[in-house]
Amino acid sequence: MLLFNPHDDHRNHADARSRQIVEKAIAFFEKKGLKKIKEDDQAMVWYEDFLEFVKEEEIFADLLTPQAYAGENGRWDMWRISHFNEVLAFYGLCYWYTWQVSILGLGPIWMGENEAVKRRAAKLLRDGGIFAFGLSEQEHGADLYSSEMTLVPQANGTFLARGRKYYIGNGNCAALVSTFGKIEGSGEYVFFVVESDHPAYECVRKIDTSGVRQAYVAEYALHDYPIREEDILLRGEAAWNAALNTINIGKYELGCASIGIVTHCLYEAINHAGNRQLYGMTVTDFPHVKQLFVEVYARLHAMKLFAMRAADYLRVASIEDRRYLLFNPIVKMKVTGEGERCVGLLHEVIAARGFEQQTWFEMAIRDIGMLPKLEGTTHVNMALILKFIQKYFFTPVDFPEVPRQDQAGDDGYLFRQQTGKLKEVHFPDWRKAFAAVDLPNVRIFVEQAELLRQLLLDAPPNREQQADSGYMLVAGELFTLIPYAQLILENSAIYQLDDELLDVIFALLVRDFAGYALQMVTEHSNSEVQEALFRQMLKRPVRDEAGFNKVWRQVLELKDCYRMSD
Repeated sequence: MLLFNPHDDHRNHADARSRQIVEKAIAFFEKKGLKKIKEDDQAMVWYEDFLEFVKEEEIFADLLTPQAYAGENGRWDMWRISHFNEVLAFYGLCYWYTWQVSILGLGPIWMGENEAVKRRAAKLLRDGGIFAFGLSEQEHGADLYSSEMTLVPQANGTFLARGRKYYIGNGNCAALVSTFGKIEGSGEYVFFVVESDHPAYECVRKIDTSGVRQAYVAEYALHDYPIREEDILLRGEAAWNAALNTINIGKYELGCASIGIVTHCLYEAINHAGNRQLYGMTVTDFPHVKQLFVEVYARLHAMKLFAMRAADYLRVASIEDRRYLLFNPIVKMKVTGEGERCVGLLHEVIAARGFEQQTWFEMAIRDIGMLPKLEGTTHVNMALILKFIQKYFFTPVDFPEVPRQDQAGDDGYLFRQQTGKLKEVHFPDWRKAFAAVDLPNVRIFVEQAELLRQLLLDAPPNREQQADSGYMLVAGELFTLIPYAQLILENSAIYQLDDELLDVIFALLVRDFAGYALQMVTEHSNSEVQEALFRQMLKRPVRDEAGFNKVWRQVLELKDCYRMSD
């Protein structure tokens, strides 16, 4: 089974320690139980018990320390990191959040050349420390150009740090906070580390948010915080690049968190609906309920297939192969968006039950919408995705086949990523993945994709359309579906997904493609050629009743296969 089930985890682990970490995490949360997790959530209790568990078991230390600075079991391995993201979010986004923010806070440290801070960070991780990423500011968000955090040079060669950072997770107790700013006078960008318990560090307040109640999202201020040369991680262009490259790594994790949330919601929803009688029928006997469950089941598999395949490309990344720079923002934007959609569909099934305080679903309704909004909005990530269209569609380059990357290993390239020149990132022919599959809805989807490619050749967006962010957002959604579908197909072969489920996935992708094409026709101005091509994209998926029913039986088999302990 591709979906995570704590009672029967099928994920392939490269070594015993990796499996042990997941098993210990499952045991911790199952022992804590749903009732206590919900009580802590509603009371906004700081998750000290979880952090103590992480410290005792040295979990963050093994998962988040590159091999050169780690003990026997430590490495930065995106295969096991991605799975741990899913596991934490499956039990509660607050637990995932402190882990996610630590990943961001460690990024500039591992990317820098300050060996003393790297060794210090490794020891702090081993001692149970968590980390923070001081990038955004209240007035400027993540606009790096406008950062007002300043290092003021002193006559003795040191600096005084002055300024504030806003919306900073773990800002109350991070062992180290990687802080972005500028050097006064030169305007040079800089990353440096500060300690949250230093007298010159003020945790101004906890920022109230409607989600992740237990997390501490802080505003902090540095009041002439003394900074020595040995506290500086990066300067100039290297500091700028580290900010962007850290987010390149961190944004991937949000998609994995969405997968964990939706998976738990699916179990809770099928348990509820499959054991509830209405009007003399089991709720799961209603045709519209079957349709909703099958759609969520298919979309969730698509999310997971894509995200896991994107991890493969992260792991093989190099200066010559930077395809992950397209796939990562799709994980961030598309997978998290699909997660929000899936929770909404499941809520249609369980209705008022989803608002009841004792359900896990109640937390998910609140938290799932956060993930598409963190680490860059849809518009920001779409602007990035659009830079890859030309090379993706029109100048294919051969690459070696990439098998599943589940081996133990340190993904060191991620800490020396090459930045810029996104329009020079190459891809193999996108059609290869589709040519290997002969299913009705895959064929229809390829027709739609070819029509989009034809439009870009014969009638690309004009200058006015390109300046219209609404127009380009929908155009980008159309394009995004193609690499999304490509990686789903690649991974469906690796995991030997059955044809019936794959065809249902592609029926949904055909429908989504037609929906965006219709939006282009009804909401935007197009040339005659553009409109004709968009109208040709309005294709109907093939409905295979036998295939649908087989997938439905797979969904129904999930009933009572997982129920969280009380």
